[in-house]
Amino acid sequence: MGGISRISLPGFKKIKINPFIILSFILPFALYMVTLAPSVTFFDSGEFLTATASLGSAHSPGYPLFLMYAKPFTWLPLGNIAFRINVATAFSSSLACLVVYVLTTSLLKNETLLEDERFNRITVKFAGLAAAISFAFTPRLWLQSNHDKPYPLLAFIVAIIFYLLLKWQEQYREGSERPSYVYVCTFLAGLAMGVHQTIVLLLPAWFLMIVLTDWRMVTRIKELLLATAFALLGFSVHLYLPLRALSNPLLNWGDAKTVDQFLWHFLRRGYPSEPPFRDMALLWAQLRAFNVPREFTWLGAALTVLGLFFLWSRNRSVVVAYLVSVVTFLLVIVGYFNTPMEMIFLTEEFFTPLYLLSAVMIGIGLFTLLAYAIRKAQLPVRLGVPVYGVVAVLFFTLPSALCAVNYFENDQHNNYIAFDYAANSLRSLPQNAIMFTWGDSGAFPLWYLQGVERMRQDIDLPHTPHLVFNWYLDSMPRIFKGSNLKKFDIFSFGPETALRIAITENLGLRPVYIDFSTRYSIEFKDYLPVQRGIVYRIRKINEPSGIPDASVWDNYNNRGIMVKQSFLDLDTGKAILIYANSYLEVGEYLAGINRQQEAIMMLGKAEQITPEMRAAADQVRLRHGLGR
Repeated sequence: MGGISRISLPGFKKIKINPFIILSFILPFALYMVTLAPSVTFFDSGEFLTATASLGSAHSPGYPLFLMYAKPFTWLPLGNIAFRINVATAFSSSLACLVVYVLTTSLLKNETLLEDERFNRITVKFAGLAAAISFAFTPRLWLQSNHDKPYPLLAFIVAIIFYLLLKWQEQYREGSERPSYVYVCTFLAGLAMGVHQTIVLLLPAWFLMIVLTDWRMVTRIKELLLATAFALLGFSVHLYLPLRALSNPLLNWGDAKTVDQFLWHFLRRGYPSEPPFRDMALLWAQLRAFNVPREFTWLGAALTVLGLFFLWSRNRSVVVAYLVSVVTFLLVIVGYFNTPMEMIFLTEEFFTPLYLLSAVMIGIGLFTLLAYAIRKAQLPVRLGVPVYGVVAVLFFTLPSALCAVNYFENDQHNNYIAFDYAANSLRSLPQNAIMFTWGDSGAFPLWYLQGVERMRQDIDLPHTPHLVFNWYLDSMPRIFKGSNLKKFDIFSFGPETALRIAITENLGLRPVYIDFSTRYSIEFKDYLPVQRGIVYRIRKINEPSGIPDASVWDNYNNRGIMVKQSFLDLDTGKAILIYANSYLEVGEYLAGINRQQEAIMMLGKAEQITPEMRAAADQVRLRHGLGR
């Protein structure tokens, strides 16, 4: 029960192996692999996959470190490229859980419950493991770990920085000043800017940890200069962006070849938006984006508070750092950004490092509960197996409950909806077609299938919101080499005008199509869309429409569409509704031309996909005198 094994090899010193720290990585990683998405998913997935596979540049600010981190995983001899990069995220999440164990045990290593030293060691390790797997099984981290996301890698770096600052504090209190720990922290903070820029929101917390320990350090010019130099050295990872842009990779978002383009890309100037009017309902929704009870349950929230109280008398700088981090994140993400209601779900991911720190506090809170129970109990001098069993139940009930509650919703092992949605769209298109897309989730899986899986490379897939950027037009010379879009200040007119110009220039030269989102995002006055499965052909008003090709549906792969999926995020739900609406639309058209049996079948499929279509399908049946 000592928790330490020793391996002795000839010519080598004995190596101590801690099974608890191994479990803090293996348990999350094994679970993530069981529930891992097998291919591309929605949101930013297809774009990150394409940028990683081609060592290109993702959307602003580029995410250079995340792309370089994930690239070696594309060489794994298993699954497709998307699956391999998903493994990279599962790996980084598991590393973050491991460091949660290290942080928790470091903060508790000097704590004594009984005179039994073995019991003390085991309970500290139990607390660390419970904290690690509690974090692993939160819905937020679990969701991020099943497909390509940068936030788990950021959380891992954040945890490493906190651990190094704890080691620096320890050395300082023992009378040994080690500024090198701080230099490594500033280097990692600069480096982490290449994962996600929210790392800067933790700088006030780290600054306070240093000042509350040794305020004189900030008065030493040499050390300040060295710390700044190391931060700039870490930040130099962003040189990746202009260097890779010079090679014109497959996905070269922002084309950061010049200083102006690099700043445009890094500073997110491509995303101008007017903040919405904020009422109390919006403010409350924004604040609830950070929600410890939702991630850890109310018991976990109570344990977090208990852990903070426990640490206050032992290392209050850590407590101050945690509270300041929470306040800073909320002031900037809620107070400054003022996220619209429909986009709040995206900001929820920014709080992952705070949930990591909350997990550490939960581990300490569990230890505090045990300490209270021991004070109240009459324990024998020699502790037997039943006592350890009771401690295990106390510590691992919460993570077990989190796993049970969140497993179904985060099981993506059979989630092919994004892959099939993109593949079905491509199957709908004739040779040498152009299809304009609208919305990242509809476009990015297409980019992955075409750019990485090499599917339907005869097709061009311009993304309408990007038609206002010259760097994007330059990346598609086959369509826009001599386009009028380059001759005007199209950014001022907006993407809808750009789309109409692009359609006018290409219609008659090549088959022109739009996706479902474009069809219902823009009003077409000069052209009419003709349905072909889940996409639409654009025709001139005076051109004969013809009969929609219902046979295209026979070539579709509808995995997860006709049956309930365990995993269902916002855009997966939208994709399912797109299928249902498309079946309904073609069913109504077939009913109008007296192809009644086909119409009944299509309407039935719309209802099978989602009961929400039942009322609309019944109206179609009533109008055309159809039965079920």
